[in-house]
Amino acid sequence: MSSRIILIGPPGAGKGTQAARLSEALGVPAISTGDIFRANVKGETELGTLAKRYMDAGEYVPDEVTNSMVADRLAQDDAAEGFLLDGYPRTSAQVDELDRMLAAEGKEIEHVVELTADTDEVVARLLARAQTEGRSDDSEDVVRHRLDVYEEQTQPLTDIYRERGLLRQVDGLGEVSEITERILDTIR
Repeated sequence: MSSRIILIGPPGAGKGTQAARLSEALGVPAISTGDIFRANVKGETELGTLAKRYMDAGEYVPDEVTNSMVADRLAQDDAAEGFLLDGYPRTSAQVDELDRMLAAEGKEIEHVVELTADTDEVVARLLARAQTEGRSDDSEDVVRHRLDVYEEQTQPLTDIYRERGLLRQVDGLGEVSEITERILDTIR
């Protein structure tokens, strides 16, 4: 089954967990921009070296570099029949570039799944994760600010995909397997 899916949702909504489960269920790779960055940096590719300069300076990696990394990853054989994107696109310019990349292959995004979750529940999850991982800098104020920034940055994307009739909102709270089934039911 060919599937080209974007998975979005706030930090702590369970995107990584669901991406892995959906990848297995659909037989397509879960592609995370974080993983792409790390692989390119570790592999010391030209794009990785360029991205590392920005990351080391604490700056955002420019769209041009991110887009090139994503295009390179989507061109790999395992993504020929579909993929699940996690963390890309993040801007309307990246939406346009992804559309262009796919159109060149006669393809398009089929579904955009937004995992929704109660803010207080997500804050509790992220604070628990911060404690487990020893990230003392993740206070409740910092976590809430990250969620506000996410909401502000993601709204234009959800608007674009809602207008195209592609956005599917799925409750991201509950048992992991139940959430996976909700997503699969939504995209079938």
